[in-house]
Amino acid sequence: MFQKKNIILFLLLLTAISCKEEEDEYVWIAMKVTATAYNSLPSQTSYVHPGITAWGDSLKPGMKYIAVSRDLIIKGLKYNTRVKIEGFDDVYIVKDKMHHRWRNKIDIYMGLDKEKALEWGRKKIEIQYAVKKDSLVNKDNGLETTKKAKSKRSPKNQKE
Repeated sequence: MFQKKNIILFLLLLTAISCKEEEDEYVWIAMKVTATAYNSLPSQTSYVHPGITAWGDSLKPGMKYIAVSRDLIIKGLKYNTRVKIEGFDDVYIVKDKMHHRWRNKIDIYMGLDKEKALEWGRKKIEIQYAVKKDSLVNKDNGLETTKKAKSKRSPKNQKE
């Protein structure tokens, strides 16, 4: 029994350390958005596949997923981005995208609980999304852009 407790304690400690290391890999960028809530119901998603996101992931009650407007994808809230939402303790993951008509908006997945989603309503809130530290470029003590997104011309292609 003593050995079993030690193993469990060791695993819990290891998990806590790895979570802390993972958190240290990210910079959290804040932004204001309009937040609504949605459910995996045919009237709110798809009549054919109400439990499938626009990116093809399965939705099941209890999952901490959000949908984002397409302008937010361009700003950095891409597929699988981790997001902290004001008013919630958990970290959510971008797994769905919204119709092109929406701007600066997130939709928080609330399973099949339509009443909970209606109670949430529409709010202007602050979110924070995670960006890996090693993907950022620091210019004048500020975050400029990602290394991948920064275009570089080869010397022969540069205009004089």
